Amino acid sequence: MNASAPRARRARRTPVLVAGAVAALLVGLSACGSSDDSDSSASSSASGGASEGAFPAKVATKFGEVTVDKQPKRIVALGWGDAETVLALGGQPVGASDWLPFGGEGVGPWAKGMYDKKPELIGTMEPEFEKIASLQPDLILDTKSSGDQTRYDTLKKIAPTVGVPKGGDQYKLSWEQQTTMIAAAMGVPEKGKELIAETEKKFEAAAKAHPEFKDKTITVGSRTSEGFGVYVGGTGRIDFVERLGFKNNPKAEAQAGEGFSVSVSKENLDLLDADLTVMTPIGIPATDISNDPLYKAVPSVKAGNAIVFDDKDISQAFATDSVLSVSYALEKVVPLFTEKVAK
Repeated sequence: MNASAPRARRARRTPVLVAGAVAALLVGLSACGSSDDSDSSASSSASGGASEGAFPAKVATKFGEVTVDKQPKRIVALGWGDAETVLALGGQPVGASDWLPFGGEGVGPWAKGMYDKKPELIGTMEPEFEKIASLQPDLILDTKSSGDQTRYDTLKKIAPTVGVPKGGDQYKLSWEQQTTMIAAAMGVPEKGKELIAETEKKFEAAAKAHPEFKDKTITVGSRTSEGFGVYVGGTGRIDFVERLGFKNNPKAEAQAGEGFSVSVSKENLDLLDADLTVMTPIGIPATDISNDPLYKAVPSVKAGNAIVFDDKDISQAFATDSVLSVSYALEKVVPLFTEKVAK
């Protein structure tokens, strides 16, 4: 069981390419292919070292350095949270993937009203390459995704594509990395730095205001139709709580593998036990967790030191882990944490 958002269990699939249709759409497109090379002189890096608006820009990814020759005007944002990161940086994606799914414009309430025009919505695990090509993008963003080589190779034939960074496979990308990479590709590295600094200050203020969080153990998990799971280090959810002073459940962390979560059988639900247990329903009612007799028998749950997110917006903000959603999540979940930790 993979305790990520809906459909994430299929993240390792190889994208299905309708080769003939895509090839036909690619003929005559003005967008140039991505450039993966090691010559970074006179170019900006993903660390945002170049002056704002400087091009050509280069962004380091696990696939090599990707060159963006000029200010992108038609951005297709495919990665989880990529679209709202573009919006936060002042851009307007013409195409975007709706991961959770939000519906409408494909973004959460924290990004409501930021689009001038609704984007073309693109599939997530297996994006419609023909639709992407028809949008004639000059930049494709796929910074938080599976990191699949075939997916990347297909996308870069359409337009310069900024994929996952090294170590970023299977959605292991922080909101800071995502913001930095996208800001560099858009030619606004300084804006990215500002957004990151502003958001970090919010975390610092919350941690300072709640010293009771420091060194408390926490389990952050979820339940899908397939069962229970817990998140491990290197993921947005754990990074979020660790910034507040919590320590991830060491028993869960000891079972970490290459993925961002580990399955928990019903016979082993005591693995969820910690000073604070936080659970998210994914594709199921919250009551499927809170009313489960075995879940209610977990020591932390029995003691009242547990939270099940029954507010969909909070759950989705916590899961999205973008520079916009984490601020929204801070406002909503810190009071909930405070109430339970104070018990």
